[in-house]
Amino acid sequence: MSVALSFRRVPSPEPRMSEIVFLVEEAPEGGFTARALGEAIFTQAENFEALREAVRDAVRCHFEAGAGPSLIRLHYVRDEVMAA
Repeated sequence: MSVALSFRRVPSPEPRMSEIVFLVEEAPEGGFTARALGEAIFTQAENFEALREAVRDAVRCHFEAGAGPSLIRLHYVRDEVMAA
């Protein structure tokens, strides 16, 4: 008697992202914007504390449970022009 065995490779789960970086800028109309680097996540808020919460909420909504980053880095960029 012959028995045929077949094996199917189960894809391994994606490793959890350790960190996501957001580029934070002052919005021309006031408040702040935050854009994730490498992910399609964008949010905005009137003040920096509200932006922190908006970024956390956007990350939670974007990733499946357990697949999101363990750290969120906010990289604040501010352009300043001065007279020479």
